[in-house]
Amino acid sequence: MSDDKSPNELDDFDARLRRAREGQSPTGPENGEFANTPTQGFGLAFRIGTELVAALAVGLLIGYWLDVWLETAPWMMVVFFFLGSAAGIMNVYRAAQGIGLGVGIGPGGRVVSGDGDKTEATGKPDKKDMQGN
Repeated sequence: MSDDKSPNELDDFDARLRRAREGQSPTGPENGEFANTPTQGFGLAFRIGTELVAALAVGLLIGYWLDVWLETAPWMMVVFFFLGSAAGIMNVYRAAQGIGLGVGIGPGGRVVSGDGDKTEATGKPDKKDMQGN
């Protein structure tokens, strides 16, 4: 395989690639195409349940381990039960609100790309930024 392709071949490939991309509609949750699928709610419910149980289990395990190590039974388990419960409830809240679903989401739900372009967490341009402000 050689890398000696002529500029005409590369330009032709680039033009074909652009035509193919224009013919496709972008898919994904950011433009709402998957919002009405039947499994969307089940997936969110499974995620919420899993995160709540996992946080609680981690808190209980840490508390149990500290109780065995420090011989303070059952105080550390009680403390870490409540800490794990709080962490689980925070995770459920974040999942229900959609916080943290996108990569690179900063303060205020804004995505800041490398060139300074600011968009909402949905990936759509901000109205304020479209007006030039």
